[in-house]
Amino acid sequence: MCLLLIFSDIDDDHTLNNNNNNKKKKRGLWQDNMDENINKIEALKLDNDQSAEQQEELNAPSSMRNRSSVSQSEIAKRRRSMAALNRHIGMQTSHIQPTEDIFNANDPRIKEDVIAMIMQYLQDEGYHASQSVLYDETNVKWKEREEKTIEVKRLRKLILDGDWQEVEKLCTKPLVKNHRAFLYSVYKQQYLEYLEKREIQKAFTFLNKRLKPLEYLQTKPNEFKDMCYLLTAKSIHEAPSFKNWEGIMAGRESLVDQLQNILDFETADRTGNRYIPQDRLLALLRQAVAYQIEFSRYHPKIAPTVNTLLDDYSSFVIPNAISATLVGHQGNVKCVEFIGEEGKKIASGSSDNTLRLWDTESAQCLDILEGHRSRIWDISSTAQGEFIATASGDSTVKIWNCKSAKATCTTTLHGHDGDVYSVKYHPNENYLVTGGYDKAVKLFDVNIGSIVKTFPGHQLAVTKTIFNPLGNLVISCSKDNTIKFWDIASGLCIRTISSHLGEVTSVEMNSSGTLLLSSSKDNSNRLWDVRMVRPIRKLKGHQNTSKNFVRASFADNNLIVGGSEDGIVYIWDQDTGEVLQKLRGHTGVVYETAWNAKQGMLASCSDDQTVKVWWYDDAVPLEI
Repeated sequence: MCLLLIFSDIDDDHTLNNNNNNKKKKRGLWQDNMDENINKIEALKLDNDQSAEQQEELNAPSSMRNRSSVSQSEIAKRRRSMAALNRHIGMQTSHIQPTEDIFNANDPRIKEDVIAMIMQYLQDEGYHASQSVLYDETNVKWKEREEKTIEVKRLRKLILDGDWQEVEKLCTKPLVKNHRAFLYSVYKQQYLEYLEKREIQKAFTFLNKRLKPLEYLQTKPNEFKDMCYLLTAKSIHEAPSFKNWEGIMAGRESLVDQLQNILDFETADRTGNRYIPQDRLLALLRQAVAYQIEFSRYHPKIAPTVNTLLDDYSSFVIPNAISATLVGHQGNVKCVEFIGEEGKKIASGSSDNTLRLWDTESAQCLDILEGHRSRIWDISSTAQGEFIATASGDSTVKIWNCKSAKATCTTTLHGHDGDVYSVKYHPNENYLVTGGYDKAVKLFDVNIGSIVKTFPGHQLAVTKTIFNPLGNLVISCSKDNTIKFWDIASGLCIRTISSHLGEVTSVEMNSSGTLLLSSSKDNSNRLWDVRMVRPIRKLKGHQNTSKNFVRASFADNNLIVGGSEDGIVYIWDQDTGEVLQKLRGHTGVVYETAWNAKQGMLASCSDDQTVKVWWYDDAVPLEI
């Protein structure tokens, strides 16, 4: 077994000596020692497997070894074949964005529509118990509507029965209180019935007391005048406005029809009395997926099968060509990130102390952010891309407001002693976690600009810090060869992984929080089961032994992307660990790569002072 000497390009860290042994004695936990030993055994198995595979490659004929620089297994070939079933269309420059302006989510009618569709789906799928629970939880609103329904039915019956005293009582309730025209029609019907029964004195009193104040609501120009004339007429039909009078019952039925027309919405029963198209919820979901496909950069050559609705649709592509080279930095580029979920901009941090913003589509430099007094090691942006945080060798973290055309520094966070190597936004975007040369992991409150918690425990510089998707854990890695899990609430280290044989240069977690990816100067990227804290797979082929810092990350469709000291961008199959693609173009160490699902593009930064943007070009053959 050879001894690997690991050098840093700027750091002067001390050796570990017996720190790990002292720490274990202080901790005094037998279980931790057992877990650590198991991890090392598992890691050793992976190393042995890799050595066996490498020996097989060496024993193979040279023609077979040199034929391809990527895996030639049947699984790898199948994956590349799938990636070739897309064609590049480009991002459409103009389309309606799914913003809150499309509909008001707080509109009671919209909420009822959503509930109605969910209840329809539950009923169609046979989830009757769940449907009943949902009905019970929304019962307050349905009950209000059912009460209105009962009142309407009662009012209709009272009108048909001619119980005008009770009708008048109901007309004072909110149900029809504001429908003055309907109230006028009720009084007109009641007045005509008095005349039909020749109760002239009652009719005269009613005309003055009830109808006179509502005269302005008459439906015909001389209607009120004709009603006055009827007090002396022998028949209702003598008045021109009432020559088509069909009698008491016909008048009552007409009044009921008028009520129904006015109160259609109010009288809906608990299912809404509204037609819900068959499979309405599924139809809307299919429309949403079709919209995502239509406005994606790549269109499938055959109809795709979507396996999840929890993530937006993204075509399975393996980048195979350079879309653009972003030139402008005067020093090596240490970090790169697509800004926000949309990824319409790219940010790059460099040893020239600047942060540059680039337009993803045009590759034009949009802005140069100056203010740091030393190199920028890491970048993190908010989901909407409104703010960017940068970690620098000047011991600070700066927060930049990117809402306007010209970005400005709004906050400078202090607290580290030495280079700050890592920065990451919390999922709720109110906090930042940082790590640096001073061996400390720190949690900052963005709103007040101060440290709210420090997590001590690493023995050497902290190289990367992240949050898990739930935001209740911080995961950090260090030059002391370890990965630590921290509980944010208590500030305690709840798990330590010490299987790597070299400095750990990065950690990333997948979107579900079930897998952890680590990069190390022991020349490996490793995939871990977070729940069991066990190594799953070792990703090989790249070089990572001496430079600060070569990192790897997750991409869509079970791909892993990462940099290498040989200047190549590597793309691995997450499920098999095989190299699916090698992207050549940089002339120096590739430090970091970033994938954006919305753009369907990969960005990489390098020691050659450039950022390269990679895409899938269907005109360029993808080696199958």
